[in-house]
Amino acid sequence: MIYPLIITALSPLLLLQGLHVRKVTPRLPEPHGERSGESGAGPALRLLILGDSAAAGVGVAHQSEALSGQLSNQLACNFKLSWQLSAKNGFKSQNIVELLEKKPLKVFDAVLISIGVNDVTGGTSQKKWLALQLQIIEQLTVKFSTQQIIFTALPPMHCFPALPQPLRWVFGLRAKQLNRCLQKMIIDKSNCTFLQLQTPMKAEYIAEDGFHPSAKTYTLWAQEAAKRIKINRQTV
Repeated sequence: MIYPLIITALSPLLLLQGLHVRKVTPRLPEPHGERSGESGAGPALRLLILGDSAAAGVGVAHQSEALSGQLSNQLACNFKLSWQLSAKNGFKSQNIVELLEKKPLKVFDAVLISIGVNDVTGGTSQKKWLALQLQIIEQLTVKFSTQQIIFTALPPMHCFPALPQPLRWVFGLRAKQLNRCLQKMIIDKSNCTFLQLQTPMKAEYIAEDGFHPSAKTYTLWAQEAAKRIKINRQTV
């Protein structure tokens, strides 16, 4: 009960801070580089990386430094890998649902998802957000026959340097709430897992805009995702 009252009381300040952040924060481009490919040798693995600006690699100059490039390189050491990147700066969960509705039919063995930050900043309600995650799970499971869906936890927004207080605290609290709800929702879904990164909160792990991952964070993310995928493929 206290949280909504605090948010209501702070809403004029939060609105001003949000507008200021949008005005002064550099808008980094999506990196250049391939967004699909085939490489490696071994058992076949069809991978989809899905989501927002972090999935798209914002924060680095080239996809080779981003999540897609680093993850595909790691998996190619063990698999005959076919991969796609379907992600865009600014995407919310609703955009992912719409993207999957239009995406041509294809089997993906594993899907790595990064979504939620723009839902937090855009004010998507918890109820609607969870409903959208369920819809994404159903789309991937039914239409794309996905055996492993990895949801990446929302990042620690309470640590984002680009956000002033109390906006940083509010967004951070909201991100934590969505993470807890998502973990609880997927606990009984056998093809879903939750990936919580343990990223050091140091300057070198954050991009120059104070908001997106740096190459070092993408390295950690790719390593942890690759571990999950390799373990899962051993049990299939």
